[in-house]
Amino acid sequence: MPDLARPLALALALALALTGCGADVSSEKGQGDDARPSDGHYPVTVENCGEKKTFDSAPRRVVTNDVGITEIMFALGLEDHMAGYVMPDDKGDLATVPWKDGYRKTEWLSKDRINKELVLDARADLVFAGWNYGFNEGEGFTPDALRRLGIDSYLLTESCRNGQGEARGVMAPLDALYTDLRNLGRVFDVEDRAESLIRKFRRQVAEAQAGALRGADRPRVFLYDGGEDKPFTSGAYAGPHDIITKAGGDHVMKDLKDSWTTVGWETVVDRDPEVIVINDYGDVPAEQKRKFLMTYKPLADVSAIRNDRIVVLDYVDLVESPRNPAAISSLAEELRSFGGQEG
Repeated sequence: MPDLARPLALALALALALTGCGADVSSEKGQGDDARPSDGHYPVTVENCGEKKTFDSAPRRVVTNDVGITEIMFALGLEDHMAGYVMPDDKGDLATVPWKDGYRKTEWLSKDRINKELVLDARADLVFAGWNYGFNEGEGFTPDALRRLGIDSYLLTESCRNGQGEARGVMAPLDALYTDLRNLGRVFDVEDRAESLIRKFRRQVAEAQAGALRGADRPRVFLYDGGEDKPFTSGAYAGPHDIITKAGGDHVMKDLKDSWTTVGWETVVDRDPEVIVINDYGDVPAEQKRKFLMTYKPLADVSAIRNDRIVVLDYVDLVESPRNPAAISSLAEELRSFGGQEG
């Protein structure tokens, strides 16, 4: 990625104009006579991907990257704290989602990649993104790069690196969602709202589990994101792991200590999934992915293909997002409809 076109002096001026505050950014509650004294909530410190981050006030101009991250903010009712969001336009119908008002009230800054110039133009005081959810060393867009511009960052917990190269994931996927809700509840002083959401989501998951398949009836499930030479799939630390297992399935890639990663087709054949879940997004529609799976000769004897047991879920259902609990309920119903394992 090329360097910013604007002069360094402009970048510094914009950085100094930011109003939010994180570990390295100073901020005020307000301006002039409107400044309010601290209510005792701040400063607050949260741990994010192993780093302690302190906020002296709630960020006011947050830029989010990707649909799941954006909807975490919307679920917490934080539209008024956002400068806007960045995401492609391949994330489904946003007019019918539970947080459609958030999309209506918040500016869609770009359908392309997030970058330093964009967040400077938005006068962002915090960027909520993640490794491979916007942050990428190869393009020079990292928390460290933003820090040098005076902009703070919060990393999606699903994307935390675990110290094994660039492998991601430090906790169970639903725990990652609850961690981010709880952390952001503290950062933005909406802790009651965050805890209410967590209780609601836990109940929703428990209800789905109560009716899910158990024991020998649990089908082996493989998540197919895409790829023909090699499949891109999910390991133990991406959303599909908890979605599959809590919906009554046995995740065939549960031994992969990573979030989203590539495996070989021979591994898929060897583990013989009885159900395949397709991640629906991007330039290749779900029906095209399905056609490929059904006609790819090395998979011909795989149980899911022989019995035509393929389920489609949306991208935002499967990445960390407030739609994860509903996805568990939906998948549990699909798995029950298959009647457990074949005889």
